[in-house]
Parts: sequence; C-alpha cells; structure tokens
Amino acid sequence: MAELGNLDLNLLRVFDAVARERHVTRAAERLNLSQPAVSNALARLRLALGDELFLRRPGGVEPTALALTLAAPVADALDRIAEAIASQAPFDPASTRRVFTVAFSEYAEAVLAPPLLARLAQEAPQALLAIRHVDRTNWEALLEADAASLALGVLPEPPAIYTRLRLLPEGFRTLMRADHPLAEGALTLERFLSVPHLLHSPNGSRDGAMDWALTAAGQPPRRLGAVVAHLSAVPEILQRTGMIISLSSRLAVQLAAAHGLALRDPPVTLRHTRLSLLFHRRFEADPGHAWLRRLILAVARDVEPAA
Repeated sequence: MAELGNLDLNLLRVFDAVARERHVTRAAERLNLSQPAVSNALARLRLALGDELFLRRPGGVEPTALALTLAAPVADALDRIAEAIASQAPFDPASTRRVFTVAFSEYAEAVLAPPLLARLAQEAPQALLAIRHVDRTNWEALLEADAASLALGVLPEPPAIYTRLRLLPEGFRTLMRADHPLAEGALTLERFLSVPHLLHSPNGSRDGAMDWALTAAGQPPRRLGAVVAHLSAVPEILQRTGMIISLSSRLAVQLAAAHGLALRDPPVTLRHTRLSLLFHRRFEADPGHAWLRRLILAVARDVEPAA
C-alpha cells in the first residue's frame, strides 16, 4: 500500500464521491467531472492502494472492505479541510456549504435543534448542521479533538482556553401518565416519594438534580424504578407504569403536550439549571462560527419560557 506522502490527495475527493454515491456516473456529476476522468482517478487510486476499492454490480458499485474502512476517515478529513478553508474566507450564510459539526445534550437538541434548523433553512439553506451527543463526561474530549466545534448542554466550568456563554435559565416539572394517582390532589413530598421515579441519564449516572436537591434539604432519597439513556423511551414508560419523572421545564411541557401526560410542579425546590455554550477560543475570530453562535443565542432567546 502507498505511503500517504506519495499519494495524490486530489484522488481522495473522487474516492469520497464514489463512496457516497455508490455510482461512478453520479460521482462524476457531483464533482463536475467526466466519467472517464473519474474512472481514471479510481484506476490510479487502486494501483496506489493495491485494492479494487469498488466492485461493479447492477445499478452501481459496491465498496470493498478497505473502501468501507477508509470511507468515514476520508469524508471526515475532507470536511475538516473544507471547514478550515471556509473559516478563512468571507462568510455568506446564503451561499455557504459549510458543515457545522456541533455537540448538543439530548435536552438541548430536543428544545433548540428544531427552531435552529428552521432558521438555518431560511438563512443558510446549503449549510449542514451535524449534531453529536455531549454530556458532562465527554464535552472536553470532543472539543479538544475537534470532533465538534462547540458544545451545548448543562456543562461544568471549563478551563481558560474555552469560552463559555450561558443561556436558557430553566426550572423543573414532573411528568406522569394522565390517570396517575399523583395527577390529582396536593402533590406533597410524602406522596412524591411514595412512587418509583424514572431517571433520564445518558451517561448512566444514577443521581440527578432532584437527588441533589433532596439531599441538600435533608430529605430521604427517592426510589428509582429505572434509568434510561434516551428521552424517546420516556413517554411510553410513563404510560405503561406508575413511574414519574422530573425534567427541565421546556422539555417536560413538550412531552406532556405531545403524549397526553400530566404535568405537575415538584414539591422540592430545585436550583434552576442553565445551558452553557462552550467552544475553544481558536474559533473566536472564525466568521462562520461566530455567525452560528449568534444564531444559537438568538434562537435560545426566542424559545418560549415553559408555562
């Protein structure tokens, strides 16, 4: 196999297009090249790498094992190069094709991604927002490795090389099925602690803001009925069991309206949480990054406070 230093890196654009399209003619159209030019580039790349890379099949081509292994790293490298070049050019949202790779917590994604993508569709219709998951355990690794250009979630205080912007102060609400015994009457602390609680914890932790508040108030711990990693499972679990869950208010209001769940104020005073937007200071002067930051802040300001 060829050493990277001896490889014509322009051939990787052809490889990436064929890997994405699984069709030589469509790849040529994507690259604004002729089909013979793409075929010639593939021949050179096959010789350099000592592998067929793509095998003909009805309706297109099929990647070999090596091509499948290379596809993601090549695509990622080309995206990073494109981002680096774009960051140095004048930024025009209306014409940019930039890929913005960001990391959102599940709550941030549920509350902010829909209005943010709606604004992107209007202001930067050719840009791509690629969202990765972030939480307290992995935010720094993602930003340090350039796997995301910003992180958005309830995150700890960062080192000085990162900039932190705060947004969306948020309270908590408690959800349960509509016919749950706690859906009616005074929701006392005794009743609140008498039923099993569902905890949403993407990183697998078995305590959350509610547990910290109970401990701080000298109250007995709540009984967990289950811990789930994904919010998508929460409504159905609540409908099928006697469990209740306490979530950030805006998200709780969304789920209650969408799934016919009962919504109550918890009988415990919780300190309001606040989303943080973190990014490495090397992006401070990047005009595209600055535009996206301003757009996120504007969307966050426009999100209706939870009723």
